[in-house]
Amino acid sequence: MGKKMSVMIFDGPYGHEKPYTALRFALTALIDGHDVTVILIQDGIFTGKKAQNPAEYPNHLEYLENAISEGLNVIVCGVCCNARGLSQEDLVKGAKIVGMHEIVEAVSNSDVHVTF
Repeated sequence: MGKKMSVMIFDGPYGHEKPYTALRFALTALIDGHDVTVILIQDGIFTGKKAQNPAEYPNHLEYLENAISEGLNVIVCGVCCNARGLSQEDLVKGAKIVGMHEIVEAVSNSDVHVTF
């Protein structure tokens, strides 16, 4: 049986490789049978923004949508969204804005926690 994992993404897409690597990691973990929750926090919330269409970069949104279709749980920091002007309607289907209590719970319930 797989482990329960949480993957926290701090950086926004397309300026760094960390979000792309984190999404590849999360999707691979799901395929390998792990229960994975991705936590989007700080500028990482932009990884969950819908309608991304980068011209010369791998599309982070496609990775995220594929992982969600495989069973990925995605939670997004509400305070971070408020500070950056994003609402639930701005996020990809399957991502859920939550408070810090839910983020703490997701991390504390994980067997493994990874940050990017």
